[in-house]
Amino acid sequence: MKKTDQFSNYFKPGAFAIALCLGLGHLKAQTIIPIETANNALVLQAGSNKDVNTIFFGKKLANKQEYAQVAGQYKQTSDYTGQLNSIYTPSGSRNLVEPAITVTHADGNNSLDLKYVDHTVTAIDDNVSLLKIRLKDPVYNFEVTMFYKSFYKQDVIEQWTEIKHNEKGEVVLHKYASANLHLKSPHFWLNQYHGDWAKEMQPEQSEITHGIKTLDSKLGTRANLFQPSVFMISMDKPAEENEGNVLYGALEWSGNFKIDLELDYQDNLRIIAGMNNYASPYSLKPGEVFATPAFLYTFSDQGKGAASRKLQNWARNYKILNGKGDRLTLLNNWEATYFDFNEQKLAELLKDTKKLGVDFFLLDDGWFGNKYPRNSDNAALGDWQENKQKLPNGISSLIKEADQAGTRFGIWIEPEMVSPKSELYEKHPDWVVKQPKRPEYYFRQQLELDLSNPKVQDFVFGVIDGLMTKNPKLAYIKWDCNAVIYNAYSAHLKNQGHFYIDYVRGLYSVLQRIRAKYPAVPMMLCSGGGGRVDYGALQYFTEFWPSDNTDPLERIFMQWEYSYFYPAISSSNHVTDWGKQSIKFRTDVAMMGKLGFDIVVSKLPHEELQFCQEAIKNYNEVKPIIWHGDQYRLANPRSGSVASMLYVNEQKTAGVIFNYLVNYRYEEGSKYPIKLNGLDAAKKYQIKEINLFPGTKSSIDSTKTYTGDFLMKVGFNPNLNNNRTSVVLKFEEVK
Repeated sequence: MKKTDQFSNYFKPGAFAIALCLGLGHLKAQTIIPIETANNALVLQAGSNKDVNTIFFGKKLANKQEYAQVAGQYKQTSDYTGQLNSIYTPSGSRNLVEPAITVTHADGNNSLDLKYVDHTVTAIDDNVSLLKIRLKDPVYNFEVTMFYKSFYKQDVIEQWTEIKHNEKGEVVLHKYASANLHLKSPHFWLNQYHGDWAKEMQPEQSEITHGIKTLDSKLGTRANLFQPSVFMISMDKPAEENEGNVLYGALEWSGNFKIDLELDYQDNLRIIAGMNNYASPYSLKPGEVFATPAFLYTFSDQGKGAASRKLQNWARNYKILNGKGDRLTLLNNWEATYFDFNEQKLAELLKDTKKLGVDFFLLDDGWFGNKYPRNSDNAALGDWQENKQKLPNGISSLIKEADQAGTRFGIWIEPEMVSPKSELYEKHPDWVVKQPKRPEYYFRQQLELDLSNPKVQDFVFGVIDGLMTKNPKLAYIKWDCNAVIYNAYSAHLKNQGHFYIDYVRGLYSVLQRIRAKYPAVPMMLCSGGGGRVDYGALQYFTEFWPSDNTDPLERIFMQWEYSYFYPAISSSNHVTDWGKQSIKFRTDVAMMGKLGFDIVVSKLPHEELQFCQEAIKNYNEVKPIIWHGDQYRLANPRSGSVASMLYVNEQKTAGVIFNYLVNYRYEEGSKYPIKLNGLDAAKKYQIKEINLFPGTKSSIDSTKTYTGDFLMKVGFNPNLNNNRTSVVLKFEEVK
């Protein structure tokens, strides 16, 4: 590698500016390694003692030479360790705070020190770059490689580690974080989430105080059921929608996670994020590589809205399967039939799919099992053969019926699970996650299959592969995961400390095989609601199911919170019979993402059917804006009587605004105009109400024109009141 000065070797504008600051193995005093994106910088420093520390994180400086002067401007108490701002804090040597990594060496020693060896940077393309920093213990043959994958335009960084050694025997990893960030600010505020079934994504905000605040999960599967692995950190003061300094963090891992937020004795915040080390000491053989999942983060100095748009843009372009593509609208049979159906009933529902105007019909739970028929949720999981009584001609006949009806056909499956009352359980009890000497304890009357076992992985892949091979026209798969792990034990693994990690790795291995063979089949990530929503899983799925709670009023709040971290194209929103709101209100709410229906179409009154048909036509016109446009949260349902959400296309020539009354008390409504955002101030727009219920007229004058400047500074009133609780507005540029 050519030797350079500290700052000379930058990429051309538009690519990532990660400085190659030194020749390999040639360390200068205070060598700076800045990772710069369009607006931000994470700046690392390798000192003459070969420690690598974080010296800056935030909005980038115009003069890169000045990063070296940052540390001198802070007059805080002494760092007695020299490791408070380490990029990957080891334990057992000088460190006095929460470590990112803890090990026991082959000789039994528990100490670790990590020193700079070298670093390289690779430009993957004009927007993406990968920095690798190699660290090594000077005493033991133990090495950690830090990876920083940066996305210039989106201001997003993915960070992970690879750990390996060549000691004489196994090394035990007790903690193995993906990232160790260090932030400076007078105050820090945490936005976190909690929940339960049907109560997902409930936000909480608090100032971070000294000590350690831990966000974690120990559920094994459905890890996000009680505690999602996404969060926000506001600096100086709580960030608002359009102002304030805020960091978004998320772990790309579908199992147990742990995020430690430590306000140290210098009043700085240390963020240590990765897989949860709970019950998971991991034995590493010589030469074996232990790779952690990616922790992703973005920073905005313009509030939460800007941060969310960066993350959504990144997700559509780089992470969610087919994130810039199309999606299919559907009609699901679940609330129409539950487990009680046969071929004749389904054939009629298939016709309703065409009548309604959606893209395909989804057959939900209950189609499988013969020795133990799936007539309730207490049997047959694992026995994935068509039930001969319900479906004597099999899935293939339903796909033919769908063809004849001019639609397509999808299917529900829960391949990771097994019912104790099943043939699979009887044949392969060693494939089931359960303690051999303890009574079984069920979640939704089921248990997990042991995906750490390669034979189980082959079986689960075979379930999907068998369905697709027999039915190549199968248009969609709804992949459910309803249980958490009790009595964690693998009959396959010799070391039970590996179970929680190898389970998730086994799941990913199956999904990788499925996507290698069936790269384009749409799949919904459904986990009894939002129990498994993370970017580790979403790279294999086209969409996720936010909650089993489809009450539209509740969904406004849930979808609002999910939108901070996930783009609308990934959110499956269905119109159901939950809630007391009108069919219009329910449909309008479901349109703020990927629309679907789970209703009995044949029982809809004529005017309601007519409304749904027209709403689907409207949706087909505006869905490219909803899925691929920029999203702006205008009126927060938690701080007033109105909720308002805007989507605008990249050209700022068209958009759609969803407005809802969320407080039905006397004379509540949209008393003030709602200020729009993201428009071109110089353009002129006309605003028209869509999704009108048959026989009603809009109070919106669609002939008037408004400048973007007016709409963003004064606003527009959707005329919400107790008689107009849901108003959808479409606007277009007038030339």
